[in-house]
Amino acid sequence: MRFEDSGLENLKADLNRLDEVMDDHGLVRAGQWDYERVTYDRKFELREGVYYFRIQGYAVEGDVDTFKATIQLMAPLLGKHYYPHGVEYGEGEHFPPSLINQCQKLIDDVKTEISKFA
Repeated sequence: MRFEDSGLENLKADLNRLDEVMDDHGLVRAGQWDYERVTYDRKFELREGVYYFRIQGYAVEGDVDTFKATIQLMAPLLGKHYYPHGVEYGEGEHFPPSLINQCQKLIDDVKTEISKFA
């Protein structure tokens, strides 16, 4: 599920400050990056299954590996994990309304914080 028109896709942010904001909201980058892209994930384990909320971005200036980059954020995603195949983001997936609301709150909170310094 893609959160269209979330407002995040209009934001650019310094990588180091972005890492701090995302970490404050339980979104982890860990090893999910390359020289041009970053991915922040938050795992939700519910009765209905395991879900991942994901915010991705790409460097419009600098390189991620040097920690000196400006990141353009993209529309957030919500997917359901299927063992052993991976995460499905398709429109045919069912996502609990409470999880969608929780992810929307995360989007709003992250957007508010990033907007302060973007």
